Amino acid sequence: MTDLLLTVDQAAERLGTTARFPRRLIAERRIAFVKVGSHVRIRESVLAAYIEGNTVQPIRRRRSRYGKAA
Repeated sequence: MTDLLLTVDQAAERLGTTARFPRRLIAERRIAFVKVGSHVRIRESVLAAYIEGNTVQPIRRRRSRYGKAA
């Protein structure tokens, strides 16, 4: 199975953002990237790991013993 190299625009589309967001991630070195000549590419697996690593799980609220206040 090959790991696709995505352009910044493709990565932005997968994230549901503009191209500015993945470019900022690259500039701040918050995501790994590949330089192909003067072009910047992001591995599909790196993008998936970034999404997984930044996914916030919901918390489960405990039910009160006493019910709602009247």
